[in-house]
Amino acid sequence: MTELEQIENRVLKLSPADFEKFRKWFREQEWDKWDRQIERDSDFGKFQALTERVLADHAAGRTSPI
Repeated sequence: MTELEQIENRVLKLSPADFEKFRKWFREQEWDKWDRQIERDSDFGKFQALTERVLADHAAGRTSPI
């Protein structure tokens, strides 16, 4: 049995309360990883073209308030 299969089996055996705690923890891990990826992408300028386009659209009056 692989390590992943062992983890899956353990998760399936959690009580509802522990599963909820695990689920919250896991989501936080996902969001933290996503945040770090966005920060890296930003640091490398991956959003520069998009930022320029959005600012140009706003300056040209092609945006509306949310």
